[in-house]
Amino acid sequence: MDGSRDAYRRSADAYDLVYDGIGKDYRAEAAEVAGLVRERRPDARSLLDVACGTGAHLLHLRRDFAVEGVELSAHMADRARRRLPGVTVHEGDMRLFDLGRRFDAVTCLFSSIGYTRTPEDLQRALVAMTRHLEPGGVLVVDAWLTPDDWVDGHVSAVAATEEGRAVARTDRSWRMGRTSVLDMTWVVTTPTGTDTFAERHELGLFTDDETRASLEGAGLVDVVELPGAVAGERSRWVASAP
Repeated sequence: MDGSRDAYRRSADAYDLVYDGIGKDYRAEAAEVAGLVRERRPDARSLLDVACGTGAHLLHLRRDFAVEGVELSAHMADRARRRLPGVTVHEGDMRLFDLGRRFDAVTCLFSSIGYTRTPEDLQRALVAMTRHLEPGGVLVVDAWLTPDDWVDGHVSAVAATEEGRAVARTDRSWRMGRTSVLDMTWVVTTPTGTDTFAERHELGLFTDDETRASLEGAGLVDVVELPGAVAGERSRWVASAP
């Protein structure tokens, strides 16, 4: 990933079809997150989803909260706005955004926090998220893989179809120091032709100790790790603003 507004320029329109095709259950994931928020703040009414992508989690979270989103990619943000009329989706960098208001809950799901890549930027992002929490507000962050959990050389493929379009994506991955690299090749076929293109995504490999230290360094309290809560292999972290 190039870390710019232009990220996902060619894949944004195919992104949801691929994850729908593999049965990613955004509804169930949103219900789990809402439950975690309610455990700590039963009266929570507002929620901000950072790195909200195409808004698939927000689609369900808005049933429980007044929601907004933040997304770096202009193309993904546009998809989210089309999916969620009336929901505000801001374009912004998770390390730097400042909306000038606070929420009862802030989330960063589907391991998007890994795109911060370095411990310094991880800290900056968590500080920015904490700045948007009401006192006693709840932060929920889905971690990426740790250095110990990462396995080099993983390859995979997914495919999905809908009327008038077929999409396939292959992935291969490896490590560069403390950065995981995922090369994705997309093939999108319609009645008018086939488009093939590649994307590279780079995510930082943070230890559990680094993540906990960054959460606590952002001023959060009651930090809890839920191992294996994300795809059965990654941790979900829950914390509260003082």
